[in-house]
Amino acid sequence: MNRYRQQDNLLGQSNSFLEVLEQISQIAPLNKPVLIIGERGTGKEGVAARLHFLSKRWDQTYSKLNCAALSESLLESELFGYEAGAFTGAAKRREGRFEAADNGTLFLDELANTSGLIQEKLLRVIEYGEFERVGGSKSVKVDIRLIAATNEDLPGLAQSGEFRADLLDRLAFDVITLPPLRERKDDIMMLAEHFAINMARELEMEVFSGFTEKAKRTLLEYEWPGNIRELKNVVERAVYRANNPDIPVHNIVLDPFESIYRPAIRMRTSDRITNQDTAIPSTLPTAPETPTPVIEPNVQGATSSQSVQFPVDLKELSQNFEIDLIKQALADSQYNQKKTAERLSLTYHQLRGYLKKYNLLDTPPEDRE
Repeated sequence: MNRYRQQDNLLGQSNSFLEVLEQISQIAPLNKPVLIIGERGTGKEGVAARLHFLSKRWDQTYSKLNCAALSESLLESELFGYEAGAFTGAAKRREGRFEAADNGTLFLDELANTSGLIQEKLLRVIEYGEFERVGGSKSVKVDIRLIAATNEDLPGLAQSGEFRADLLDRLAFDVITLPPLRERKDDIMMLAEHFAINMARELEMEVFSGFTEKAKRTLLEYEWPGNIRELKNVVERAVYRANNPDIPVHNIVLDPFESIYRPAIRMRTSDRITNQDTAIPSTLPTAPETPTPVIEPNVQGATSSQSVQFPVDLKELSQNFEIDLIKQALADSQYNQKKTAERLSLTYHQLRGYLKKYNLLDTPPEDRE
């Protein structure tokens, strides 16, 4: 159980937190998927580790992956592996996280950031325990427990079509919702002293003398939008800056960026500029000015009645129009698919459907112009 003890840093005595621990103990022994919901910094990864080490799979592989850290193609290869020759550079077959964690547990953080393709393959793994490697046609069987986490409203995303409702149904065998730190007032000082003692030990201090009353009030009255992660940073910074084991910590710096020399002007690169930033207010006079030219899709066959030569293939013209419009939107968004979807008033998954329909997913940048 040493591995479990190293992972278990969940501390608290508030009723809301103890209810979470009880729920974890009940669901941990079952081989069912679990969904963890909570704000950033509430300890979702610690809960996932506790679920694994309290389960019958505690002595098997425990693998974790942040889905927001990889692009769709890299995430697919990382999760499901790939066959030799699946893409340029794939010299030999490689196992993915699902195969590597066979008979164990796989924890996927930031699940809401996955694409429709990844969600579809995840659904198949949960339902049938099998998948296909990238570039392969043979099904691979695995016995794995899936734990997923997010800080977003998945039911709301499913209702708006931005997350697969059937995958949500399969994941939500049980949902563990973590309370934010502002709802765990009884736990703040316990956690603060825990982090402070560990920091004092790291700084090789012989003793930690505690907090002054003013410091305690500061910690207890703050709302902690970053939750436990933010509390840990604040306390460790306070102990480090005090640098005196014989005197209680008095000064608590909640915002390390606060300074009279803090830059006031934000430098913005082109990819940070949104349509709202460049929109012209409706109150500005427009009569004497030259109208801003509108870039229209360059569709073969033209779109005006004067230039159309009948008879025409309406279906082909419509498809060419859509393809050209999507290509221009992609270029205008620097090939960021989420921004492209916003520019076309589509959901992300609707745009992915169009890209697959017109074989635009694998189009090289130089051919997209």
